[in-house]
Amino acid sequence: MENNLFNDFEAISSKQWKQQIQYELKGADYNETLVWESPEGIKVKPFYHADEDANANQIPLNKEPFKIVQNIFVFDVDKSIKKAKDSLSRGAESLRFTIENEEVDIVKLLSDIEIETIPVYLTIKFLSESFLQKVNTVAASKKATIYCLVDPIYQLASDGNWFTGQDNFEVINNIIRSCKNINVVSVNTTLYQNAGANIVQQLAYALAHVNEYFDKYKNIEQPIVIETAVGTNYFFEIAKLRALRLLFSALAKEYNHNLDCHIIATPTKRNKTLYDYNVNMLRTTTECMSAILGGANAISNLAYDAIYHKDNEFGDRISRNQLLVLKHESYFDKVENPSDGAYYIENLTSQLANKALILFKDIEANGGLLHQLKEGTIQKKIQESAQKEQELFDSGKEILLGTNKYPNKNDRMSHDLELFPFVKIKPRKTLITPIIEKRLAEKMEQERLETEKQP
Repeated sequence: MENNLFNDFEAISSKQWKQQIQYELKGADYNETLVWESPEGIKVKPFYHADEDANANQIPLNKEPFKIVQNIFVFDVDKSIKKAKDSLSRGAESLRFTIENEEVDIVKLLSDIEIETIPVYLTIKFLSESFLQKVNTVAASKKATIYCLVDPIYQLASDGNWFTGQDNFEVINNIIRSCKNINVVSVNTTLYQNAGANIVQQLAYALAHVNEYFDKYKNIEQPIVIETAVGTNYFFEIAKLRALRLLFSALAKEYNHNLDCHIIATPTKRNKTLYDYNVNMLRTTTECMSAILGGANAISNLAYDAIYHKDNEFGDRISRNQLLVLKHESYFDKVENPSDGAYYIENLTSQLANKALILFKDIEANGGLLHQLKEGTIQKKIQESAQKEQELFDSGKEILLGTNKYPNKNDRMSHDLELFPFVKIKPRKTLITPIIEKRLAEKMEQERLETEKQP
């Protein structure tokens, strides 16, 4: 006979808990003292209880442990092959190559690496049917899983222009029909987070982004890849990824698409700092934890020095080791759905999904994502959200340690900049106003750099 010690205690309802808390507050207002509101308009309570969340949503799960992704920018094919092999020997479980031009010998790159047992991502900065045909041939011969991350809407939103001066959907449709061995449908939502959109906006824009492709691409027979950036609001970000799967599943059913999405997550750039840069490692660690607990299929960490250094062996090793520690020493891969049943996360998931669905329906009722991008509505809404967050940072209410709280005035960084870490101003003709990624600390850092130049 099973002896359950909990049977010896009376169950306590959420009403009883609240009454006890109210008593302990000694007259202070419960809502004003203990309830706070997020930028998304979600009121966060001091406790959550089973009797308030009896109908938790069933979230589609990622059944496999997350993959550790190594990013490799391809400039020299031979060096990229060497780096890929070295990364795999040191713990990487997947590779993501960024390819900027069609001249890269993609056949050699993929043929000289044992990719039969690992997923490979190709972030392709151009649109070429012949290039992807080559990738398809290699994938067929090696029976490899290759995700080609080609996202025309992301290209338009981030750059202001299409890949080839016009919308590119017919080219992608041709590739979908002819390249059956590779995934070619991807949605890059990192832009929205890195530009300052709040979580509800990120989810709604992601869903509207996916909807455009369901509408424009025919016969999608592969999982759709969604790239997402993960911020520092730990529990909210866990709930964000869960809500993303929930929303995607609901939308996919409307198009008779029976495959779950494939999520690749990476830490946001928005809260990363130039000064006291080692704190970036703490930020990326918690962000990777959120991605894992939220159910990402693959995680590509951001090196602590990524905003101001070119790719380097030390930064890559540290960022990869962060994920190795989480996986093999903290055992984050051992539980299939660790956040399931956590009332707080279940509640956040439900609220974020519901609010995002309302915004998504509004976007669709007003022409859809592409129409609103061309009108500038999406850009305006993101800018408004980003400005609110910037004001919180500037006033010290949103804290980045080492930057606007406890800064080390002796830090010097002007000598160590290999990359320009700020928004670049490049006037040119574009079809739409692009969405601009911007870090919170940029203005403050520029002022500090100026003082370094003074004698």
